[in-house]
Amino acid sequence: MIKRINSAVRRIPAWPLYPLGMLPGVIFLYWGLTNQLGADPVRALQHLTGEWALRLLIVVLAITPLLKTTRINLLKFRRALGLLVFYYAVLHLLNYIVLDFQFFWPEILQDLTKRPYVIIGMLSFLLMVPLAITSNNASVRRLGAAAWRKLHRLVYVAALGGGLHFLLVVKAWPPEPIIHLAIICALLSYRYVEHLRTRTRMRRSRA
Repeated sequence: MIKRINSAVRRIPAWPLYPLGMLPGVIFLYWGLTNQLGADPVRALQHLTGEWALRLLIVVLAITPLLKTTRINLLKFRRALGLLVFYYAVLHLLNYIVLDFQFFWPEILQDLTKRPYVIIGMLSFLLMVPLAITSNNASVRRLGAAAWRKLHRLVYVAALGGGLHFLLVVKAWPPEPIIHLAIICALLSYRYVEHLRTRTRMRRSRA
């Protein structure tokens, strides 16, 4: 069964993920422009773009654990999904700067010094910038595979920051952000445990 799934996955190209993944963002913008997002379209658009960025990031984090636990290999889609995470994060940030604050930089800078969720969200976005820039084969060759992998571990910090940002931005703490953060923590914990197991096996093999 797993062989059939992996065989089918190998026949599916990764490039359609880009237009398909970007389409909801375009639809959200259309809804906002045509007054289909309720009484506060700016807030609704901000929530939608941020939520999609975080959910796609969870999918990216889940690809390796899925491979190790079930042998289903979706690694070929990870780069496209990661760039879509950045796409929605950019839309989320532009919504904040352009629509919410209308380029009023003094107030934006004040927000960046006073609101923890804004600070955490901005730091998480900045961590994703080098990841998006280096998500290509040329960067892997230029940096070297080991250095490239080390750089892209920043995604773990960005994911945790994104989960905290979502949790802090809502005032009543409904289940949704708690569930998102719990999933992120579970996926990161799995990776950490696997890392410790790998180090233990390597030490035993050298002994």
